[in-house]
Amino acid sequence: MNVGVCYAEVDRQLWMRLEVPDHSTVAEAIQLSGLLRLYPEINLDQQKVGIFGKIAKLDTPVQEGDRVEIYRPITVDPQTVQRRRR
Repeated sequence: MNVGVCYAEVDRQLWMRLEVPDHSTVAEAIQLSGLLRLYPEINLDQQKVGIFGKIAKLDTPVQEGDRVEIYRPITVDPQTVQRRRR
């Protein structure tokens, strides 16, 4: 089955398509992608993951064509950013 896995840093993003076995989970797709080796700072115990912008658990099964996303922690309070723009 073909899925995408993506991760974005502040200054660059990585998106890759890969073939995973049927009935694979989000965690397995991320592991097979090699992103955890490329970005050792990724901590799946703390960072959220999702499929097409919706939060998902690591044991969620992926489906053909899904885009698995690894989200960075929020470093700025969104309320503060809004106040600065005014």
